[in-house]
Formats: sequence, structure tokens, C-alpha cells
Amino acid sequence: MSEGIEVIGIYVRDQDEALAFYVDRLGFRVQADVRNGDYRWLTVQHPEQPVLQLGLFRPGPPVHDAATADALHGLVAKGAMPPLVLQVKDCRAAFEALSAKGVEFVQEPISRYGQVDAGFRDPSGNGWKMIERQRKETA
Repeated sequence: MSEGIEVIGIYVRDQDEALAFYVDRLGFRVQADVRNGDYRWLTVQHPEQPVLQLGLFRPGPPVHDAATADALHGLVAKGAMPPLVLQVKDCRAAFEALSAKGVEFVQEPISRYGQVDAGFRDPSGNGWKMIERQRKETA
């Protein structure tokens, strides 16, 4: 089977703002930026994961009516959407580097459950967990 997941989408309030955050602060790169009237298909990719794209989509036509779009904006802003997970080699070092680039964390790195993790939100309110997997001890 050659099929697989290619794009995972999140809702953002402003695509230009989201693009600047994901590219300038997190280091993602633009994969697609295509417009069709008011609709914009915008995806970014993590540089070390070129197969998977993160879609930065604005709720609204042609998919949502105005009331649904407003409700989705409100849910995202409250952090009610499921969190995304960014795996890193060194959570504390990544925290320092991203903080220096202006990423605002809601949780500083903490050791728990056999890993180190931290939390931040994008400008729209989407929650991210940044996780450092602990190396397994070998006997």
C-alpha cells in the first residue's frame, strides 16, 4: 500500500501570522502556498520530516459558514483543540533557542513520565508539547 497521511491541518486565525511563526520561529519551511479567490491552501514542513505537511487553514468558506468559522476561531483561541507534539533531542536547549526567537511557553521544561517536556501555543492558540524522549538504558 503506497497511501499514507500527507497533510495534517490546524485552524489558524491569520495565515500570514501563522506562516511567520512556523517559518521564522519554529524553523519550518513552506511546502505549498496556493490561492483560489479568498481560499488559501498553505502548508509547511519540518525540515527533518519532509513527507508530512502541516496545513495552516483559516476556517471559513467554502468549507464553513460564518457561524461555524467563528465558533472554530473561539475554540482554537481557548486552546481547546488537541495538542500537537514536536519531538526534540534536547528539550531544555530547544526551549532556550525557541524562547530567544520569541516563542512564548506556557510550561517550561519539566522531567516527568520518563521524558522532558515543555508547552507552548502558536499565535492562534493551538497547543504544542515539545518532548525529549529519554534514552533507554541498555544492559
